[in-house]
This record gives sequence, C-alpha cells and structure tokens, in this order.
Amino acid sequence: MMIRVAIVDDQQVNRITVRQNLAEASNIKIVLECNNGDDFFVRMGGLTSDELPHLVLMDIDMPVMNGIEAIAAGTIRYPQVRFLVLTVFDDDEKIFQAIRAGASGYLLKDDPSAQLIEAIRNAIEYNSVPMSPAIARKTLMWMRSGGFPESDEKSSAITLLTDRETEILKLMVEGKDYKQIAEELFISPFTVRTHTSKIYEKLHVNSKAQAINMANKFGIR
Repeated sequence: MMIRVAIVDDQQVNRITVRQNLAEASNIKIVLECNNGDDFFVRMGGLTSDELPHLVLMDIDMPVMNGIEAIAAGTIRYPQVRFLVLTVFDDDEKIFQAIRAGASGYLLKDDPSAQLIEAIRNAIEYNSVPMSPAIARKTLMWMRSGGFPESDEKSSAITLLTDRETEILKLMVEGKDYKQIAEELFISPFTVRTHTSKIYEKLHVNSKAQAINMANKFGIR
C-alpha cells in the first residue's frame, strides 16, 4: 500500500527536511505541503477522495491557523485521515491540547528519520498511536497520576466567534433548529442561517453536526 502523506509546517526548511527524511521509504508518498492550517483546508478542498492524504504530519506553532486548531477541525471534517503532531514542543500543555483535539500521535522533530517512517507505517497499517519516547513517558505519568492536566484554553478558532455566533452555536448544541433559534433570539431564520455560515467558515467545518462536534470538543455548551 502506498501511504499518502501531507506535511503542514510554516517553515519551508522544515518541510524540506521531512521530505528528505521520508525519501528512503518506498511506500510513502508526499502528496501535499502546506504553510499553515488554513492553507491545509484550502488545499484539501481541491482534492478528490482518492487524492486525500492518509496521514497528516502537523506542526503546532504556525501563523493564521495553528496545528491544534487544524487537528480539531480536520479530525471532524476528514475522519478518515490520521493526524500526527510533528513539532519541537514537548511541554505538557501542548501535548494535552493536541490529544484533546484528536491527534493520533505526537512526534518530535529531532526524532530519527527511521522512527518517523516507522510511526507513519504503524499508524496506517496497524492503527497504532505513535509517540516519541519522551512524550510516551509523560503520557504514562499522567495516566498513573489519574489523568491529563486540566486546561481552560479554548481553540482560537472558537474565540473568533462573536457573542451572537457563540450563542447560536450553544443553541445548536442543545438541539434547536433554525426556526427555534430564531424564535428564542428574536431574529429571523435568515439571520440565523447567515450567522451559521460564518460559524462554519470560522471553525473550518461544513455541517451542523461538525460544528456541534467542534463545540463539544472545546467545551462550548
């Protein structure tokens, strides 16, 4: 099986390094390179289902739309695609945010190329959750201590919503339809639909169900 891989990193030198590290793998093909999360969704939108990557290597710290936001929306919009973090950050908060967003693994950029190749193959062929040894040790410590660290931080994509958009999203989570939301907020159904379109755009989703999943993922209730 030829594994199609996407690289999302704002630094070209990093993308080149990853490409070189994967060049020795005969069954891994890089099909997409993107500068940030927003660029990723734009480029993904131009691919057919047969062209989509099986796995995405996602950096965390990027402008416009960072990796945590992209993973959160990507795992909902493209549930068939696996997302692996590939970053320099090994702090607890970043790891927790990535796992909560839906990452299927967490790797560090200074890991050997052979380890990266093995992680990609194992994630696709065996549905494993690859982690760098340092990350695995931290995760094990959390499990032994009773769970992941608490975090009140929300996706900046969520914080981009206006008060009215957040209000409408909460009502959507409650199961209300456009007419019911309009009646509760004393606005027209057309206005509700307009706000909903903006919510979808900001969260990088394309359906009510996906928007609700994003809201649940980041505690919007």
